[in-house]
Amino acid sequence: MPPTQQAGSDSTTDASARAQEGPPPARHDRVGSWRRSRTTVALAWTIFAALGGLLWTTQFEPRAYVVAPWVALVPLLLLLPSPRPWLLGFVHGFAYWLASIPWIASTLEIYGQLPAWLSWALLGLLASYLGLFTAAFAGLGARLWRRGGWVAVLGLPALWVVLELLRGWIASGFPWNIAAYAWVEVPGALPLSSWVGPWGISYLVVLANLGVALAVAARRPRLGAIAVLVPLVLLPLAGRFAHGHARPGAPQAVRLLQPNIANLVQYEPRATLLNYARVVSMSEGACDLPGALVVWPESAGWPFDYPEDANFRDDLRRLAARGCPLLFNTAFRVDKQWRNAAFLLGPDLREQRADKRHLVPFGEYVPAKALFPFLDSLARNAGDFTAASELRLLDWGRERLAVAICFEVIFPGEVAEVVRDGATVLVTITNDAWYGDTSAPWQHFRAVRFRAAEERRPLVRAAITGISAMVRADGSVASQLGPFAQGVLRGSVVGGTGLSPYARRPWLGPALAWLLAVGALVLAWRRR
Repeated sequence: MPPTQQAGSDSTTDASARAQEGPPPARHDRVGSWRRSRTTVALAWTIFAALGGLLWTTQFEPRAYVVAPWVALVPLLLLLPSPRPWLLGFVHGFAYWLASIPWIASTLEIYGQLPAWLSWALLGLLASYLGLFTAAFAGLGARLWRRGGWVAVLGLPALWVVLELLRGWIASGFPWNIAAYAWVEVPGALPLSSWVGPWGISYLVVLANLGVALAVAARRPRLGAIAVLVPLVLLPLAGRFAHGHARPGAPQAVRLLQPNIANLVQYEPRATLLNYARVVSMSEGACDLPGALVVWPESAGWPFDYPEDANFRDDLRRLAARGCPLLFNTAFRVDKQWRNAAFLLGPDLREQRADKRHLVPFGEYVPAKALFPFLDSLARNAGDFTAASELRLLDWGRERLAVAICFEVIFPGEVAEVVRDGATVLVTITNDAWYGDTSAPWQHFRAVRFRAAEERRPLVRAAITGISAMVRADGSVASQLGPFAQGVLRGSVVGGTGLSPYARRPWLGPALAWLLAVGALVLAWRRR
């Protein structure tokens, strides 16, 4: 057969085959397939972000980990080169906060007497607000990640710290579960905080996770290794150089009451009197050594107020006259304003008082009540307290006590202020019964341990349902009573002297974080 005929035959065959296969796919089918693929990818990124937030949540449960906090933020850092880092960062933060503070919803429902749906809706709003800080980290951090090099390594942890600082300042502040607290059981982290503060530890937490993320993403593995090695080198050195100075003299005895009394949803006279009788009986047994300081937790005398209630006042004076100073909490009026205060009543019936300076929003006062009157109805059981402006220390023997009432202890700068003012022993009294059997008391206790280590001061904590503890000046726990145990925790303290580097200059770490974060972002924008 001639070549021309053979070619013609092949051409005819191919045309016939194409005819049987049908026409090529329409353009809208290709577009639909592309959109489905894009939706699948977006969904995968969203699920990955939410799972990353839940992984970070596990670092703030009752059990503290040593290795896991070095990698728990890696998923968030791997989201930075994604198509929509702002949105995915928000998903990560929303999932994290929703899972780490669910006790807020139950508190609003039980004690605020709100419907369950409204309590969870309000928790969702709070988680959304807090998630905005993670969204800002991911959105701004994406530019630093793309810039790469030392700009990213130094700038990303600083950006995280700056956003933690803002979260702890805006609208009264909520510095809860800062990254540093994930390292509470990492050897060397607590002693190192006396040099760099909690913000420096947060910086190292993010730096270590960033080093792992760079290795996983195969971007500058040597730089990533350096990022991991820096905290590994600093942590072992911390214990050698972080030594506090104890005040000369013999230890003084302390007795911490943990009566394990649940909060009452409504006032019940019989139950209240029985609970009060329990506290009085425990106080009598606790005074087993003359001069021992007996510490009541927050709200242990509720609803009696001192000194207006004559019977309550007489009972307390009788207890103190047995020879043991009594530190207790009460609400009282000053010039028609309610205050939340700690009183120290000595055996000689001398009274000292320290008023609470940082109140709990929606718990002790309603923010912006004049502008938003409906908030008062939402927080119908919120107190109407006034914050004190003056700082007062309480004298006990050779020691000067700085008392933080509940919420106050989570603010590092405020605790550093009282130590600079001369405090030798830190005391915190709290009522964590609001939150039931949740992770909240453990999360609160982590902050307590950091405050002791940062200031190189012994700290005693009395909690009405736990965790009550004697914490050493290096942040380690000498003894404790766990949640829902009843008893008297006995111990002794010797106050500290001198100031840690962090107590001297608590502003230094935040200032460096701002400089590094802003400088890195400027360099990243200039290279854009």
